[in-house]
Amino acid sequence: MTPDGGRTLQELLADTARGDHAAFATVYQRTHAHLFGVALRMLGREQAAEDALQEAFVSVWKSATQYRSQVGGVEVQPMTWLIAIVRNKALDALRSRARRKETELPDADALDQGDPATPGQAGGASALELLVQATQALQIEDCMGALQGSHRQSLALAYYQGLSHAEIAAQMGAPLGSVKAWIRRGLERLKACLQSRGVAA
Repeated sequence: MTPDGGRTLQELLADTARGDHAAFATVYQRTHAHLFGVALRMLGREQAAEDALQEAFVSVWKSATQYRSQVGGVEVQPMTWLIAIVRNKALDALRSRARRKETELPDADALDQGDPATPGQAGGASALELLVQATQALQIEDCMGALQGSHRQSLALAYYQGLSHAEIAAQMGAPLGSVKAWIRRGLERLKACLQSRGVAA
């Protein structure tokens, strides 16, 4: 038997909420590698991702009592909840980075040399691009929050965890056809929401 007794993430979070340090350590061990990848994709810098991840786990320890496996009748997977916390910390870091650099706007040539695929790397995204990224990230966050639960969860699993349609169907316990429909409709509504806010989708 494993040291944690084979407990699920949901059970470990429940124990963490009761102040179980060992359970919290196990949550970290099981999830930190994947969550670090989420932060790194958003921030582009290893140190920034590590900082965001550390802040996220502090929040997990403090707010484990807030995790609910069901919200509005929709099942919320523990990893989805953890990813949301990491994403929020990464967004905070993006906003902070943009605020620090918004007075250092480069010339047009520097903008042309920026690489939007690797934000935050040395010689990569400019201050203006970072500011735009942070603003757009907030708009996406708002629009995602306005989606129906199944649409929001399936999109989150697809684009923030990188799961395939089949993997999402297995995790959500839903038919593959339903998952594909949720993702398609969710994308349509997300795009409409973003366009209404003047954000390119």
